[in-house]
Amino acid sequence: MRLDLDLDASICHACLSFVSVALDGGDEAEVARQARRITPDLWEEGLAHLALGSVRRACELGVLDAHAALDDLEQNAGRSHTARAIVSRLAEMLSRRTRAEMRLEVFARDRLPLAPPELN
Repeated sequence: MRLDLDLDASICHACLSFVSVALDGGDEAEVARQARRITPDLWEEGLAHLALGSVRRACELGVLDAHAALDDLEQNAGRSHTARAIVSRLAEMLSRRTRAEMRLEVFARDRLPLAPPELN
């Protein structure tokens, strides 16, 4: 199911990075373990609002399986399969963003001395 998720909406990136690093490592069992471990904490720290809002919007739009996902979130909260899937998706988004920022830094590093000091 496709959800409208905002990586910057009160989600702890440091916490999410445990799943992100596991994703980058390519070990699916480790990804699942980290998602299971961190999702309940993220749920309590703001993921609940993001996840429930996103899934409710998906229900309103008639997205396939959205009602089942909403039931899962409402019944199992931060221990739900849906919440872990959302955390994995957010971790994937964080990983992509981090890789892009690292590529940009490498590209820009040699050009930084050319920038006026007030812009650094």
